[in-house]
Amino acid sequence: MPFHQKDLRMSAQHFIASVTSTYTQLHHTQPKLYRSPGRVNIIGEHTDYNNGFVLPAAINKAMYVAIGAIDEPVVRLHSVAYGENLEQPLDAIKISDKRWANYVLGVVHEFQKKWHAVKGFQMVFDGDVPIGSGLSSSAALECATAFALNDLFRLQVPKEELIFIAQKAEHNFAGVLCGIMDQFASMFGKKDHCIRLDCRSMAYEYIPLQLSGYQILLLNTNVEHSLASSEYNIRRQQCEAGVAAIQQKHPQVKSLRDVTLPMLDEAALDAETHRRCRYVIEENERLLAACEDLKGDNLKALGQKMFRTHDGLSKEYNVSCKELDFLVDAVRNHPQVVGARMMGGGFGGCTINIVQEQAVSALIEKLSAAYEQQMNLKLTPYVVALEDGSSAVSTI
Repeated sequence: MPFHQKDLRMSAQHFIASVTSTYTQLHHTQPKLYRSPGRVNIIGEHTDYNNGFVLPAAINKAMYVAIGAIDEPVVRLHSVAYGENLEQPLDAIKISDKRWANYVLGVVHEFQKKWHAVKGFQMVFDGDVPIGSGLSSSAALECATAFALNDLFRLQVPKEELIFIAQKAEHNFAGVLCGIMDQFASMFGKKDHCIRLDCRSMAYEYIPLQLSGYQILLLNTNVEHSLASSEYNIRRQQCEAGVAAIQQKHPQVKSLRDVTLPMLDEAALDAETHRRCRYVIEENERLLAACEDLKGDNLKALGQKMFRTHDGLSKEYNVSCKELDFLVDAVRNHPQVVGARMMGGGFGGCTINIVQEQAVSALIEKLSAAYEQQMNLKLTPYVVALEDGSSAVSTI
């Protein structure tokens, strides 16, 4: 199942046609078009909210927005995927019981809080970022909306500020206290590159990812355990507790980003909190070393670090699940898989695998059968390529 550029064009064209035709049928005018992609994270998990480093990349799956300004002071939305409409007055934007709408309404609300002159508009959206798969469909929609409104109303807000508008929308309207990684990758992605992002300073560097002869294969477990949100918050609290204990001897410490392993070892922490903090510190170190692997075009060294990250997430940070562990263990000794790990917050979603191109089809077939037999679930594969971030879309 080698990825070809033709596949990307067909996918993009399908969703551009979808939002355009739906918009014209509903509103009898031609819209402007925008897109913003989902993302993968090569390595660096649960480090973002600890002010550490992450290594995300935008992918060739995106949310597509068709939008137009109107004279009425309202926001008029339509989701193609859900087949639903929503309308709210511009001077009374509030959280909706339609969850899909809150990612858009939250962005409008954040623009308004900053006194940016968003006017009435109507919008249709659709896309191929799978919902609930850990590929950040929510960030893609938030960034597509922010980018579109900024351009449509000529607000001249810098892209660096747009990502924080998108993030705050998720915090305040969707109720998820996400870090900045997803929105940053969606907005700032660069084709055939990942982004080494410092989540404390927001400094970033594009790192080339040379995949000659290899492909990125995502395997969606199709599970999302109910533990995900509650355990995510517990991990954050444990990391904060670790920092508070370390600050008693090292008041200059602001986050786990500032902590060394000797500093951690001398702190009065229970064993579980110590394990959580140790994982984060070591993951930051792994990520910086992985960037050097990429600069040296050493995929095998990167792959070994991916496996080690998975073991840390599974056994030390305890955010994996049996389905994710099964998929990683199934490829751990596969000669044509250089690396694999769970990706995202945990307790479901996807594994990310770097696989020799000619082995992808056979691997999908083998794993799909084994996964269904062992887990009684279907496995959904996605072969993805690294793509540019948020942009306007040409209809030509």
